[in-house]
Amino acid sequence: MTRLAPSAAEIEETLQRALAPTAVTVIDESHLHAGHAGAREGGHFRVMITSSRFAGLNRLSRHRLVYDALSVWLPHGIHALAIDAQEPAAR
Repeated sequence: MTRLAPSAAEIEETLQRALAPTAVTVIDESHLHAGHAGAREGGHFRVMITSSRFAGLNRLSRHRLVYDALSVWLPHGIHALAIDAQEPAAR
């Protein structure tokens, strides 16, 4: 049997390497989508990430960085990706 989607841990590791976040959480929400057509195409994930790489970028640009970082996984089992990308709070 071929595994369709990466694990949440594999996604997190990829984001750690690419974006050096100060915080990152990846939640596999695939079980919430069981039975829906897209569930056969891969996993559903929620990513909450904070990185200084997002400083000064708008929401679309932040999401593009996350998608670029995960480009190796996108054709191999990520069907849906919800992203909350923040820069560290200025103090």
